[in-house]
Amino acid sequence: MNILGLAFYYHDSSAALVSDGKLIAASAEERFSRRKHDPGFPELAIDFVLEQGGITKHDLDYVVFYEKPFVKLERMLVTAMATFPKSSAVFRESMQRWITDKLWIKSMMSKRIGIPASKILFADHHMSHAACSYFTSPFDEAAILTVDGAGEWSTATLGVGRGNKIEILKELRFPHSLGLLYSAFTAYCGFEINEGEYKLMGMHPYGEPKYTKEIYEILHIAEDGSMWQDLKYFAYHYSRDSTLADAFEKHFGRPARDPKHQDKSLDPYYCDMAASIQRVTEEILVKMLNHLKELTGLDKVCLAGGVALNSVANFKNLVNGPFSDMYIHPAPGDDGGAVGAAYWAYNHLLDQPRGPALDHAYLGSEYSDEQIEEFLTKNDIPFEKIEDDEEFYDFVAKALVDGKVGGWYRGRQEWGPRALGARSIIADPRKPEMKELLNAKIKFREAFRPFAPSVLEERANEFFEFPEAERHFPGRFMLYVTPVREEKRDVLPAITHEDGSGRLQTVYKKTNPGYHRMIERFGELTGVPVVMNTSFNLKGEPIVESPAHAFNTFSLSGMDLLFLNNYIVRADAKKQIADTTFILRQEGDSVTEMVS
Repeated sequence: MNILGLAFYYHDSSAALVSDGKLIAASAEERFSRRKHDPGFPELAIDFVLEQGGITKHDLDYVVFYEKPFVKLERMLVTAMATFPKSSAVFRESMQRWITDKLWIKSMMSKRIGIPASKILFADHHMSHAACSYFTSPFDEAAILTVDGAGEWSTATLGVGRGNKIEILKELRFPHSLGLLYSAFTAYCGFEINEGEYKLMGMHPYGEPKYTKEIYEILHIAEDGSMWQDLKYFAYHYSRDSTLADAFEKHFGRPARDPKHQDKSLDPYYCDMAASIQRVTEEILVKMLNHLKELTGLDKVCLAGGVALNSVANFKNLVNGPFSDMYIHPAPGDDGGAVGAAYWAYNHLLDQPRGPALDHAYLGSEYSDEQIEEFLTKNDIPFEKIEDDEEFYDFVAKALVDGKVGGWYRGRQEWGPRALGARSIIADPRKPEMKELLNAKIKFREAFRPFAPSVLEERANEFFEFPEAERHFPGRFMLYVTPVREEKRDVLPAITHEDGSGRLQTVYKKTNPGYHRMIERFGELTGVPVVMNTSFNLKGEPIVESPAHAFNTFSLSGMDLLFLNNYIVRADAKKQIADTTFILRQEGDSVTEMVS
């Protein structure tokens, strides 16, 4: 049975293919379209997952959308009427989109995919979140917590999964939302909503949680974690352009930070505000989890929704929370809704047996040696190839020891927002200057932004306070921020954050043997089986997908080496290209010239 899951029309549109209970392929549309957080119909991602599954649209049994549009329309209409006339502008704009596109989504999908409307199903948004995490987890039964900005009406749910069924027990409803609260402070601190939340999380260690009292003054939090927000401080439920009402800035005594200036410095006030909302978020999540434990009596929990990308809170909840084990899908946000929608239909609705647990995130596209060499040759890019894998890994490890920075492009691309050693920029974490170098000259982004350590899973606890790392799948997906062991912080200065933590990725030999062996070789040379890892992209761009994207990003950055499978491109190639007096542009799988 083949089921295609789809998520689109908000942000991070995606497609996923589940065949006989196994997740065959999944990808965000942005990787192919090159439009960051692309919300459009995921035509390119659909083509990819079908090709990866070796099927055509005619082999699909069902196509499942990740939410229920008419229920969402109801929420928008009710909210607009309740807040009129303040909502008139956003109501007019949103109705234009609904009338032209969203009301006809079923017929549009039928036409564009080329399947009968009878094969199209619709899942509830938060059920898609819950199914995404639970049905890909290794647990036979588990409590389930989903928390995000908003779905149709729900903003958080408490549920339970048993076998191939999920039951939603309780829900929190819009406009009261922990996800939207965190996004409000994202905007207040000068970052873009649905993009900058992880920047806020990265900034919080530079501050102190001085303003938790002031935050709680505009909220009411019950013992079960349910929340009520005083809506006079917020505008997201009626405004087209603003998340915050004037009362918000008056309450905190400072205006929202201008995003045009937030790159330049770390303002202590906004760092303290970031630390404060992070603390409040963690405290609310603990209450939700404690109540979920009381409701279900279970020992294991699955997390989903955009708030499950808060890696700092995730690890604290694992260590200090009421559950003994935790699972989080590698794409817990809206992109993962495509996976959840497909599994909801396959397992819960159609009563099919559970498939294998998802212990890796390598579900995206892959390019062969032949395709890579064809690209390099066609574009006259000088390269060398080391045929023997061991010699290649030794070359890479020694290059990192020598202070080189490389683009690592190997195997199937990662599913989800994290670079996990398939499309990564790598460097030596022992060199303190690497953090500034990568931020300023390679990623072109804010100086405070942290970098992730990729560590051999079997040796993670030597360098990080992460016992039994091998049994915790979210560590493989870079969804935990753990303390770096105190005696290792001077050994790993480039990846140790201001508060002594690191957002680690544990590297599992079985699912990424090449990356694992390269790190192992680096460890043999240095005694430190850890490399510095960040996503293979420049600021504001999606992670690279094709060899052309990889070379273009390499050319526009300060990287020293590009590793495309076992092919090596050196920095000299950039100069050779530049000397021909044209600039690079991505077009298909080639690099073409434009008159400069």
